[in-house]
Amino acid sequence: MKILLVEDNKHLGQSLSKGLMEEGFSVQLEQDGFKARDLIFQQDWDLFIFDIMLPGLSGIELCELIRFKKMITPIIILSALGEPEDKIKALDKGADDYLVKPFHFQELISRINALNRRSNNYQQQLQEDLFCDNLKLNYKAHKVERNGHTIELSQKEFLLLKTLLEHKNEVVSRQTILQNVWKTQQDTYTNVIDVYISYLRSKIDTKGETKLIHTVKGRGYMIAEH
Repeated sequence: MKILLVEDNKHLGQSLSKGLMEEGFSVQLEQDGFKARDLIFQQDWDLFIFDIMLPGLSGIELCELIRFKKMITPIIILSALGEPEDKIKALDKGADDYLVKPFHFQELISRINALNRRSNNYQQQLQEDLFCDNLKLNYKAHKVERNGHTIELSQKEFLLLKTLLEHKNEVVSRQTILQNVWKTQQDTYTNVIDVYISYLRSKIDTKGETKLIHTVKGRGYMIAEH
């Protein structure tokens, strides 16, 4: 794996870079958000690891830029900010995982390996179009339409909808949603699922349209035409 690590704490950045290379990863360390932005588009990367507080552009702004360009390269955010609101903001802007400092290095390695496995599986399982009633999701174009009208979704909303559509007429457990959308199994993220289901409903199940997203009490969620 080729990793771009952006961390402005010189000691921590060098320590992480050294440890990652010892694990067999190819790592380029950068400390400035503007320089990182240039590197993102100059080379091909398998993973981005960003601190939030950076000179120039923040880690969150880099996430936004990457997702705006429709890049699906996994992103891990490292931050001393551990409040749920901080995590939600980072995940909503396109991060795939969020690790609070201080953390054990082996936990970072485990999360990198998990993201890599899921990214590889994800690429293999991509489908061109997914449907439910008059709702259509096109992955390659990153486009969602209902009754011919385009619906704007955030990266996480898009992945959540894709997960539901891949299991149309089936109950999707909260654990499956966590794995597919947030690339984690941590229970601390479960309240985020409720928030994003609400976001999705407000955009998909609008007035006058058949309600497609259903809650199955005690089991999870389902997208179905009836």
